[in-house]
Amino acid sequence: MRRAARVDATQDAVVSALRAAGASVQSLAAVGKGVPDLLVSINGVNLLMEVKDGNKSKSAQKLTEDQIKWHGAWQGPVCVVDGPEAALRMIGVCGTT
Repeated sequence: MRRAARVDATQDAVVSALRAAGASVQSLAAVGKGVPDLLVSINGVNLLMEVKDGNKSKSAQKLTEDQIKWHGAWQGPVCVVDGPEAALRMIGVCGTT
């Protein structure tokens, strides 16, 4: 049986900021196995986001082995973000939340 997915503390803030900017957001956190946390779509463009907690040390924000393998095998864009500002930059939106 699979354990409940761990969600980084900043994920709720990231999702709120993306939705406020007009993006559609679907959590994929429960999928696990290295799959990124969020599927994001804005202006007809889809991308995947891995959310890390920007308040943690850089070493605590490292990708897991499963994430490294999955991201390496995926042929599309996968962004790693550490908070709402980084997520908004990835979708091309400037400003603060």
